[in-house]
Amino acid sequence: MAQTIPVLNLQDFVYGSLAQQQTFVEQLGQALTAIGFFALTGHGIDTALVQSAYDMAAAVFTLPAAVKQQYENRALNGQRGFTAFGREHAKDSPHPDLKEFWHIGPEPMLPLNLWPDEVPAFKTVMLELFEQLDHCARVLLTACALYLDLPREALAQATVDSPTLLRVLHYPPVSAGLPTSQVRAAAHEDINLITLLCEATAPGLELLQADGTWLPIAAIPGQLIVDTGDMLQNLTNGLFKSTTHRVTNPDNDRDRRFSLPFFVHPRSEVDLSPRAVCVARTGGVSQFPDWTAGEYLTQRLQEIGLA
Repeated sequence: MAQTIPVLNLQDFVYGSLAQQQTFVEQLGQALTAIGFFALTGHGIDTALVQSAYDMAAAVFTLPAAVKQQYENRALNGQRGFTAFGREHAKDSPHPDLKEFWHIGPEPMLPLNLWPDEVPAFKTVMLELFEQLDHCARVLLTACALYLDLPREALAQATVDSPTLLRVLHYPPVSAGLPTSQVRAAAHEDINLITLLCEATAPGLELLQADGTWLPIAAIPGQLIVDTGDMLQNLTNGLFKSTTHRVTNPDNDRDRRFSLPFFVHPRSEVDLSPRAVCVARTGGVSQFPDWTAGEYLTQRLQEIGLA
């Protein structure tokens, strides 16, 4: 199975020669500038751990609805614990997405995580995966900063003690008779700085191309999918593209799908105003608002129905 987007190897940046490191930075920057997506190998995420995470997800999401709802606290605006099927919708979409999910944040930060007593290993596995993905994300943000001519640690440091989230996603089998416009995840852009997506258990992810057609992205074992979020697009004055994507329905009513996106956020006080070096590389005029990450996140949570 061939991948349809650029594929980079993180080992080239971490352990490669200076020339290999520079090539990686350039390829990363070109991918995020051109299409906002790339696939990553050599990322150091334990494949057995990813499989264990999916096993734990299956165990949790097959619990009775009444049990899962004990771990849904609406006062947390979906930022921790369980969010029920049909609760979230894409910005401007008239239909709720066909999914349920569980949000996990860094410990011991507030608000505290909610852990299912019925599946005790869920906590151990997900926290280990969170740690590995967080380390990988900071390495990638270092490479982003180098491409953008920002201080080397500027972006990575902005994510320390931040509201980064691991989302454990379950797309149940799709019922017959739904409107054709109602899909597992309607067309949207991510809110955050960057997203790291462990390979899903089934295909369905598609990227909107400049010509208006949809490009399927392969779910290849061992690859992470990385994409730019709106916050990084704002900070780079649009140099890095936050590209519209969606998750389509399967061609039958039997397939379920699990996915593990890791949404990397900056701290709420971090300034997202377009950086001067990025403005200079994008025509010399600031095209995006001056606001903090906290202000932006609050607005988007309201737009997608979680706040």
